[in-house]
Amino acid sequence: MVGTVHAGTVKLVNGENTVTDSENAVIDSENTVIKEASGEVAGPWDRRLHIVTGKGGTGKTTVAGALAVALASGGRRVLLTEVEGRQQIAQLFDTPPLPYRERKVASAPGGGEVFALAIDADEALLEYLEMFYNLRRAGRALDRIGAVDFATTIAPGVRDVLLTGKVKEAVNRPDATRPGGLAYDAVVLDAPPTGRITRFLNVTAEVAGLAKVGPIRAQADSVMAVLAPDRAAVHLVTLLEEMPVQETVDGVAELTRAGLPLGGVVVNMTRPPLLRAKESRLARRGELDREEIAAGIKEAGMEPTPELVEALAWEAAQHADRVALEAAERAEIAGLGRPVYEVPLVADGVDLGTVYRFAEMLRAQQMVA
Repeated sequence: MVGTVHAGTVKLVNGENTVTDSENAVIDSENTVIKEASGEVAGPWDRRLHIVTGKGGTGKTTVAGALAVALASGGRRVLLTEVEGRQQIAQLFDTPPLPYRERKVASAPGGGEVFALAIDADEALLEYLEMFYNLRRAGRALDRIGAVDFATTIAPGVRDVLLTGKVKEAVNRPDATRPGGLAYDAVVLDAPPTGRITRFLNVTAEVAGLAKVGPIRAQADSVMAVLAPDRAAVHLVTLLEEMPVQETVDGVAELTRAGLPLGGVVVNMTRPPLLRAKESRLARRGELDREEIAAGIKEAGMEPTPELVEALAWEAAQHADRVALEAAERAEIAGLGRPVYEVPLVADGVDLGTVYRFAEMLRAQQMVA
Protein backbone atom coordinates (compact mmCIF):
# COMPACT_ATOMS: atom_id res chain seq x y z
CA MET A 1 0.00 0.00 0.00
CA VAL A 2 0.99 3.64 -0.02
CA GLY A 3 0.62 6.40 2.50
CA THR A 4 1.05 10.14 2.44
CA VAL A 5 3.89 11.89 4.20
CA HIS A 6 3.39 15.14 6.08
CA ALA A 7 6.46 16.85 7.53
CA GLY A 8 8.55 13.76 6.86
CA THR A 9 6.43 11.04 8.47
CA VAL A 10 4.22 8.41 6.86
CA LYS A 11 1.74 6.24 8.72
CA LEU A 12 1.18 2.87 7.11
CA VAL A 13 -1.60 0.41 7.89
CA ASN A 14 0.90 -2.20 9.03
CA GLY A 15 3.34 0.06 10.82
CA GLU A 16 5.11 3.40 10.76
CA ASN A 17 8.11 4.60 8.85
CA THR A 18 9.99 7.87 9.22
CA VAL A 19 11.39 9.75 6.24
CA THR A 20 14.16 12.12 7.24
CA ASP A 21 15.04 13.81 3.96
CA SER A 22 11.73 14.22 2.16
CA GLU A 23 8.39 15.91 2.72
CA ASN A 24 5.07 15.05 1.10
CA ALA A 25 6.32 11.78 -0.40
CA VAL A 26 4.42 8.63 -1.25
CA ILE A 27 5.60 5.34 0.22
CA ASP A 28 4.90 1.90 -1.21
CA SER A 29 4.51 -1.33 0.77
CA GLU A 30 8.28 -1.81 0.91
CA ASN A 31 8.83 1.67 2.41
CA THR A 32 10.32 3.11 -0.77
CA VAL A 33 9.69 6.69 -1.83
CA ILE A 34 7.94 6.35 -5.20
CA LYS A 35 6.69 9.86 -5.87
CA GLU A 36 7.23 13.36 -4.58
CA ALA A 37 4.31 15.67 -3.99
CA SER A 38 4.50 19.43 -4.22
CA GLY A 39 2.60 22.21 -2.52
CA GLU A 40 2.20 23.68 0.92
CA VAL A 41 0.96 21.40 3.68
CA ALA A 42 -1.14 23.09 6.34
CA GLY A 43 -3.16 22.04 9.32
CA PRO A 44 -4.77 21.71 11.71
CA TRP A 45 -7.46 23.86 10.12
CA ASP A 46 -8.54 26.65 12.46
CA ARG A 47 -10.70 28.48 9.90
CA ARG A 48 -14.17 29.72 10.78
CA LEU A 49 -15.78 28.32 7.62
CA HIS A 50 -15.19 24.74 6.47
CA ILE A 51 -16.65 23.81 3.08
CA VAL A 52 -16.91 20.09 2.32
CA THR A 53 -17.33 18.91 -1.26
CA GLY A 54 -16.79 15.71 -3.20
CA LYS A 55 -18.11 13.60 -6.02
CA GLY A 56 -21.56 12.15 -5.38
CA GLY A 57 -21.35 8.90 -3.47
CA THR A 58 -18.06 9.64 -1.71
CA GLY A 59 -19.73 10.30 1.65
CA LYS A 60 -19.20 14.05 1.87
CA THR A 61 -22.21 14.54 4.17
CA THR A 62 -20.83 11.96 6.60
CA VAL A 63 -17.43 13.67 6.56
CA ALA A 64 -19.06 17.10 6.99
CA GLY A 65 -20.99 15.82 10.01
CA ALA A 66 -17.90 14.25 11.53
CA LEU A 67 -15.92 17.44 10.95
CA ALA A 68 -18.63 19.47 12.69
CA VAL A 69 -18.52 17.18 15.75
CA ALA A 70 -14.71 17.29 15.76
CA LEU A 71 -14.72 21.09 15.65
CA ALA A 72 -17.31 21.27 18.45
CA SER A 73 -15.23 19.11 20.80
CA GLY A 74 -13.96 20.95 23.84
CA GLY A 75 -17.02 23.11 24.42
CA ARG A 76 -17.32 24.91 21.09
CA ARG A 77 -20.53 25.67 19.20
CA VAL A 78 -20.62 24.72 15.52
CA LEU A 79 -23.26 25.15 12.82
CA LEU A 80 -23.58 22.44 10.14
CA THR A 81 -25.42 23.60 7.01
CA GLU A 82 -26.64 22.10 3.74
CA VAL A 83 -27.91 23.79 0.58
CA GLU A 84 -29.15 21.06 -1.75
CA GLY A 85 -32.57 20.43 -0.21
CA ARG A 86 -31.99 16.72 0.37
CA GLN A 87 -32.25 16.68 4.18
CA GLN A 88 -29.16 14.48 4.37
CA ILE A 89 -28.00 16.05 7.64
CA ALA A 90 -31.29 15.08 9.29
CA GLN A 91 -30.87 11.51 8.05
CA LEU A 92 -27.27 11.35 9.24
CA PHE A 93 -28.10 12.57 12.75
CA ASP A 94 -31.35 10.56 12.90
CA THR A 95 -33.50 13.62 13.49
CA PRO A 96 -36.73 14.92 11.88
CA PRO A 97 -36.36 17.00 8.69
CA LEU A 98 -34.68 20.33 9.35
CA PRO A 99 -36.79 23.48 9.08
CA TYR A 100 -35.39 26.83 7.97
CA ARG A 101 -34.11 27.58 11.44
CA GLU A 102 -31.11 26.36 13.37
CA ARG A 103 -31.66 23.35 15.58
CA LYS A 104 -29.34 21.41 17.86
CA VAL A 105 -28.66 17.94 16.46
CA ALA A 106 -25.72 16.66 18.52
CA SER A 107 -23.53 17.15 21.54
CA ALA A 108 -19.76 16.87 21.30
CA PRO A 109 -17.16 15.69 23.83
CA GLY A 110 -16.26 18.37 26.34
CA GLY A 111 -19.64 20.08 26.25
CA GLY A 112 -19.67 21.18 22.62
CA GLU A 113 -22.83 21.60 20.56
CA VAL A 114 -23.62 21.01 16.90
CA PHE A 115 -26.54 22.90 15.39
CA ALA A 116 -27.85 22.28 11.88
CA LEU A 117 -29.64 24.30 9.22
CA ALA A 118 -31.07 23.33 5.84
CA ILE A 119 -30.74 26.53 3.81
CA ASP A 120 -33.52 27.17 1.30
CA ALA A 121 -33.03 29.79 -1.42
CA ASP A 122 -36.64 31.00 -1.32
CA GLU A 123 -36.59 31.44 2.46
CA ALA A 124 -33.18 33.10 2.24
CA LEU A 125 -34.57 35.63 -0.25
CA LEU A 126 -37.54 36.41 1.99
CA GLU A 127 -35.19 36.85 4.94
CA TYR A 128 -32.97 39.09 2.81
CA LEU A 129 -35.93 41.28 1.77
CA GLU A 130 -37.01 41.62 5.39
CA MET A 131 -33.51 42.31 6.70
CA PHE A 132 -32.59 45.02 4.21
CA TYR A 133 -35.91 46.36 2.88
CA ASN A 134 -38.57 45.36 5.45
CA LEU A 135 -40.42 43.65 2.58
CA ARG A 136 -41.03 40.14 3.91
CA ARG A 137 -44.80 40.43 3.37
CA ALA A 138 -44.27 41.55 -0.21
CA GLY A 139 -41.78 38.74 -0.63
CA ARG A 140 -44.39 36.21 0.49
CA ALA A 141 -46.73 37.55 -2.17
CA LEU A 142 -44.01 37.21 -4.80
CA ASP A 143 -43.38 33.66 -3.62
CA ARG A 144 -47.07 32.74 -3.95
CA ILE A 145 -47.19 33.82 -7.58
CA GLY A 146 -43.92 32.06 -8.39
CA ALA A 147 -41.83 35.18 -8.94
CA VAL A 148 -39.07 33.99 -6.62
CA ASP A 149 -38.61 30.70 -8.47
CA PHE A 150 -38.77 32.54 -11.79
CA ALA A 151 -36.07 35.01 -10.76
CA THR A 152 -33.69 32.37 -9.43
CA THR A 153 -34.26 30.13 -12.46
CA ILE A 154 -33.44 32.73 -15.10
CA ALA A 155 -30.51 33.99 -13.01
CA PRO A 156 -29.07 30.90 -11.24
CA GLY A 157 -26.16 32.93 -9.91
CA VAL A 158 -28.64 34.81 -7.74
CA ARG A 159 -29.73 31.55 -6.08
CA ASP A 160 -26.13 30.76 -5.18
CA VAL A 161 -25.67 34.28 -3.79
CA LEU A 162 -28.71 33.75 -1.56
CA LEU A 163 -27.48 30.36 -0.32
CA THR A 164 -23.89 31.42 0.30
CA GLY A 165 -25.11 34.70 1.72
CA LYS A 166 -26.95 32.85 4.48
CA VAL A 167 -23.78 30.89 5.26
CA LYS A 168 -21.85 34.16 5.41
CA GLU A 169 -24.44 35.62 7.79
CA ALA A 170 -24.03 32.64 10.14
CA VAL A 171 -20.23 32.98 10.07
CA ASN A 172 -20.37 36.67 10.95
CA ARG A 173 -23.41 36.71 13.27
CA PRO A 174 -22.60 38.54 16.52
CA ASP A 175 -23.51 37.25 19.97
CA ALA A 176 -22.24 39.39 22.82
CA THR A 177 -23.03 36.66 25.36
CA ARG A 178 -20.46 34.22 23.94
CA PRO A 179 -16.66 34.18 24.11
CA GLY A 180 -15.31 35.87 21.01
CA GLY A 181 -18.56 37.73 20.47
CA LEU A 182 -19.84 35.43 17.69
CA ALA A 183 -22.80 33.05 17.62
CA TYR A 184 -20.72 30.12 16.30
CA ASP A 185 -17.08 29.18 16.70
CA ALA A 186 -17.15 27.54 13.27
CA VAL A 187 -19.54 26.82 10.41
CA VAL A 188 -19.38 23.66 8.27
CA LEU A 189 -21.07 23.68 4.86
CA ASP A 190 -22.08 20.40 3.22
CA ALA A 191 -21.61 21.93 -0.22
CA PRO A 192 -22.61 20.91 -3.77
CA PRO A 193 -20.50 18.24 -5.53
CA THR A 194 -16.99 18.89 -6.79
CA GLY A 195 -18.16 19.42 -10.36
CA ARG A 196 -20.18 22.48 -9.30
CA ILE A 197 -18.31 23.75 -6.25
CA THR A 198 -16.17 26.42 -7.95
CA ARG A 199 -19.13 27.98 -9.72
CA PHE A 200 -21.18 27.82 -6.51
CA LEU A 201 -18.55 29.57 -4.41
CA ASN A 202 -17.27 32.03 -6.98
CA VAL A 203 -20.43 34.09 -6.69
CA THR A 204 -18.86 37.41 -7.69
CA ALA A 205 -18.01 36.04 -11.12
CA GLU A 206 -21.45 34.44 -11.39
CA VAL A 207 -23.34 37.70 -10.84
CA ALA A 208 -20.87 39.98 -12.62
CA GLY A 209 -22.98 40.01 -15.76
CA LEU A 210 -26.18 40.58 -13.80
CA ALA A 211 -25.22 43.23 -11.29
CA LYS A 212 -22.23 45.56 -11.47
CA VAL A 213 -23.46 47.49 -8.43
CA GLY A 214 -26.35 47.30 -6.00
CA PRO A 215 -27.40 45.02 -3.13
CA ILE A 216 -26.96 41.69 -4.95
CA ARG A 217 -23.43 42.62 -6.01
CA ALA A 218 -22.67 43.88 -2.49
CA GLN A 219 -23.94 40.59 -1.07
CA ALA A 220 -21.74 38.62 -3.48
CA ASP A 221 -18.69 40.69 -2.57
CA SER A 222 -19.34 40.17 1.15
CA VAL A 223 -19.51 36.40 0.58
CA MET A 224 -16.14 36.47 -1.18
CA ALA A 225 -14.68 38.32 1.82
CA VAL A 226 -15.64 35.38 4.05
CA LEU A 227 -13.88 33.04 1.60
CA ALA A 228 -10.48 34.58 2.35
CA PRO A 229 -7.72 31.98 2.91
CA ASP A 230 -7.37 32.89 6.58
CA ARG A 231 -11.11 32.46 7.21
CA ALA A 232 -12.22 29.51 5.07
CA ALA A 233 -11.04 26.20 3.63
CA VAL A 234 -12.54 23.92 0.99
CA HIS A 235 -12.02 20.24 1.86
CA LEU A 236 -12.50 17.58 -0.81
CA VAL A 237 -13.80 14.06 -0.07
CA THR A 238 -12.80 11.21 -2.35
CA LEU A 239 -12.49 7.44 -2.65
CA LEU A 240 -9.52 5.41 -3.83
CA GLU A 241 -11.17 4.92 -7.21
CA GLU A 242 -10.30 6.40 -10.59
CA MET A 243 -13.33 8.63 -11.19
CA PRO A 244 -13.57 10.21 -7.70
CA VAL A 245 -9.82 10.84 -7.65
CA GLN A 246 -9.87 12.40 -11.12
CA GLU A 247 -12.76 14.65 -10.09
CA THR A 248 -10.77 15.64 -6.99
CA VAL A 249 -7.73 16.48 -9.11
CA ASP A 250 -9.91 18.55 -11.46
CA GLY A 251 -11.64 20.23 -8.52
CA VAL A 252 -8.35 21.26 -6.93
CA ALA A 253 -7.22 22.74 -10.24
CA GLU A 254 -10.46 24.70 -10.71
CA LEU A 255 -10.51 25.99 -7.14
CA THR A 256 -6.88 27.07 -7.47
CA ARG A 257 -7.54 28.93 -10.73
CA ALA A 258 -10.48 30.71 -9.10
CA GLY A 259 -8.34 31.74 -6.13
CA LEU A 260 -10.55 29.89 -3.64
CA PRO A 261 -8.99 28.60 -0.39
CA LEU A 262 -8.00 24.95 -0.50
CA GLY A 263 -8.10 22.74 2.58
CA GLY A 264 -7.33 19.05 2.86
CA VAL A 265 -8.38 15.88 1.07
CA VAL A 266 -10.35 13.29 3.05
CA VAL A 267 -10.11 9.75 1.68
CA ASN A 268 -13.24 7.88 2.70
CA MET A 269 -13.98 4.13 2.79
CA THR A 270 -10.36 3.01 3.03
CA ARG A 271 -9.60 -0.68 3.57
CA PRO A 272 -6.37 -2.19 4.94
CA PRO A 273 -4.49 -4.70 2.77
CA LEU A 274 -4.98 -8.31 3.86
CA LEU A 275 -1.75 -9.59 2.29
CA ARG A 276 1.87 -8.72 2.97
CA ALA A 277 3.80 -7.14 0.11
CA LYS A 278 5.48 -10.39 -0.98
CA GLU A 279 2.20 -12.33 -0.85
CA SER A 280 0.50 -9.60 -2.84
CA ARG A 281 3.08 -9.82 -5.63
CA LEU A 282 2.73 -13.61 -5.75
CA ALA A 283 -1.06 -13.36 -5.79
CA ARG A 284 -1.06 -10.96 -8.74
CA ARG A 285 1.16 -13.36 -10.69
CA GLY A 286 -0.99 -16.36 -9.74
CA GLU A 287 1.94 -17.92 -7.87
CA LEU A 288 0.56 -18.29 -4.34
CA ASP A 289 1.51 -21.63 -2.79
CA ARG A 290 -1.57 -23.84 -3.20
CA GLU A 291 -0.39 -26.21 -0.48
CA GLU A 292 -0.28 -23.33 2.01
CA ILE A 293 -3.78 -22.28 0.97
CA ALA A 294 -5.02 -25.85 1.40
CA ALA A 295 -3.40 -26.08 4.83
CA GLY A 296 -5.11 -22.87 5.89
CA ILE A 297 -8.49 -24.14 4.70
CA LYS A 298 -8.00 -27.39 6.60
CA GLU A 299 -6.98 -25.49 9.74
CA ALA A 300 -10.24 -23.56 9.48
CA GLY A 301 -12.12 -26.86 9.64
CA MET A 302 -13.11 -27.15 5.98
CA GLU A 303 -12.29 -29.59 3.22
CA PRO A 304 -9.58 -28.12 0.94
CA THR A 305 -11.02 -29.19 -2.39
CA PRO A 306 -9.10 -28.11 -5.52
CA GLU A 307 -12.03 -25.88 -6.51
CA LEU A 308 -11.99 -24.08 -3.15
CA VAL A 309 -8.21 -23.64 -3.24
CA GLU A 310 -8.36 -22.09 -6.71
CA ALA A 311 -11.29 -19.88 -5.74
CA LEU A 312 -9.35 -18.48 -2.79
CA ALA A 313 -6.26 -17.95 -4.96
CA TRP A 314 -8.43 -16.01 -7.43
CA GLU A 315 -9.90 -13.90 -4.60
CA ALA A 316 -6.38 -13.14 -3.38
CA ALA A 317 -5.35 -12.03 -6.87
CA GLN A 318 -8.39 -9.74 -7.12
CA HIS A 319 -7.60 -8.25 -3.72
CA ALA A 320 -3.95 -7.69 -4.66
CA ASP A 321 -4.99 -5.97 -7.89
CA ARG A 322 -7.32 -3.67 -5.95
CA VAL A 323 -4.58 -2.78 -3.46
CA ALA A 324 -2.22 -1.94 -6.35
CA LEU A 325 -4.85 0.28 -7.99
CA GLU A 326 -5.51 2.03 -4.68
CA ALA A 327 -1.77 2.63 -4.31
CA ALA A 328 -1.76 4.39 -7.68
CA GLU A 329 -4.74 6.53 -6.65
CA ARG A 330 -3.06 7.42 -3.35
CA ALA A 331 -0.02 8.56 -5.30
CA GLU A 332 -2.27 10.76 -7.46
CA ILE A 333 -3.83 12.30 -4.36
CA ALA A 334 -0.45 12.87 -2.71
CA GLY A 335 0.69 14.65 -5.86
CA LEU A 336 -1.84 17.39 -5.14
CA GLY A 337 0.34 18.56 -2.27
CA ARG A 338 -2.57 18.87 0.15
CA PRO A 339 -2.89 17.35 3.64
CA VAL A 340 -4.57 13.95 3.40
CA TYR A 341 -6.81 12.38 6.04
CA GLU A 342 -8.37 8.92 5.97
CA VAL A 343 -11.48 7.30 7.41
CA PRO A 344 -12.32 3.61 6.91
CA LEU A 345 -15.04 1.73 5.12
CA VAL A 346 -17.92 0.89 7.48
CA ALA A 347 -19.13 -2.52 6.39
CA ASP A 348 -22.45 -2.47 8.24
CA GLY A 349 -23.50 1.04 7.20
CA VAL A 350 -23.05 4.56 8.53
CA ASP A 351 -24.92 5.62 11.65
CA LEU A 352 -24.57 8.29 14.32
CA GLY A 353 -21.90 6.25 16.07
CA THR A 354 -19.88 6.34 12.85
CA VAL A 355 -20.01 10.14 12.86
CA TYR A 356 -18.50 10.27 16.35
CA ARG A 357 -15.83 7.69 15.49
CA PHE A 358 -14.87 9.59 12.36
CA ALA A 359 -14.75 12.83 14.37
CA GLU A 360 -12.22 11.27 16.74
CA MET A 361 -10.18 10.01 13.78
CA LEU A 362 -10.08 13.46 12.16
CA ARG A 363 -8.97 14.99 15.46
CA ALA A 364 -6.32 12.30 15.91
CA GLN A 365 -5.01 13.08 12.41
CA GLN A 366 -4.94 16.80 13.37
CA MET A 367 -7.41 17.94 10.76
CA VAL A 368 -8.75 20.23 13.49
CA ALA A 369 -7.06 21.64 16.56
